[in-house]
Amino acid sequence: MNINFTYIPGDGIGPEVGDAAMTVLEAMTAKFGHSLEAEFHLVGGAAIDAKGEPLPAETFDSCKRTGAILLGAVGGPKWDHLKGADRPELGSLLPLRKNLNLYANIRPCKPFPALIDKAPLKRERLEGTDFVVMRELTGGIYFGDKGRDESGAFDVCRYSESEVRRIAVKAFDLAMTRKKKVTSVDKSNVLETSRLWREVVIEVAKDYPEVEVEHLLVDAMTMHMLTYAQDYDVILTENMFGDILTDEASVLCGSMGVIPSASVSDGKTGMYEPIHGSAPDIAGQGKANPLAMILSAAWMLRLSFGLDKEAAAIECAVEAALEARQTTGDLGGKLNTSDVGDWIARNV
Repeated sequence: MNINFTYIPGDGIGPEVGDAAMTVLEAMTAKFGHSLEAEFHLVGGAAIDAKGEPLPAETFDSCKRTGAILLGAVGGPKWDHLKGADRPELGSLLPLRKNLNLYANIRPCKPFPALIDKAPLKRERLEGTDFVVMRELTGGIYFGDKGRDESGAFDVCRYSESEVRRIAVKAFDLAMTRKKKVTSVDKSNVLETSRLWREVVIEVAKDYPEVEVEHLLVDAMTMHMLTYAQDYDVILTENMFGDILTDEASVLCGSMGVIPSASVSDGKTGMYEPIHGSAPDIAGQGKANPLAMILSAAWMLRLSFGLDKEAAAIECAVEAALEARQTTGDLGGKLNTSDVGDWIARNV
């Protein structure tokens, strides 16, 4: 198979972790007899510096054409003076999500055994944890009207029934391949959008009689995630709540540096990226942990190209690196970013 995708290193540590992921992908293609065709493009701060805009037309055209995007990280304090859509994040990530219809963000929470003791919770509260957060990504408060007037500032949160229905279907479909449980998170005691959310989820659930469904308010979920993590399978929620809950879930895995994410549409269009930021304070020093980026590349293989065996080979090599402490310093190892990529590439 020719694996044709758009590769966007981005800003800060993005190019470093991206290079490590590319090394692993090249080793995978050699092992399994595929060819690799990566279209390199700029986005975010790097694009602002080179092209004067955060999302150049040629970058978006490539993303739309290939339908598979591997992204490093975007943003940094260098561009903090910019406003609104001129900023790296608002001017690139949100338009990519919206214009490519990447409405479903998937983030896993399954702690690696080698990292459980690095998490802030006791081992017995984490062993057996294996859930996925399905976050609606193109609606809600982040995409609503916003501004300021004489009375203050405003951010409008709006959801349509169709937006809720399609993400709910994604969640229930995923649950059918896992433990057949969906936990829908809202704030229906206060918000009208959440009342619509709950109504639609209840309606969608009727088409999935095998799936257990529960509804939790978001404030309760923040507590239950830390005390009953093993109870969850697929957690379904709206954009802002999902943003917060997935960051909370990241600490259960012992490090944000090992968590990939996928933002997908219908079909096989998807954008794959680590959940960590651009970490400009360590950029260029070889300290950046590339595991989340490498695992994001594995997700790309699985979800956009249907290459389950190849993705699993990469994931097994990452787990082996963790067990052998062939990692960067943040995870107790002594390797630099590039060396970690080389080690995993040799062990795919």
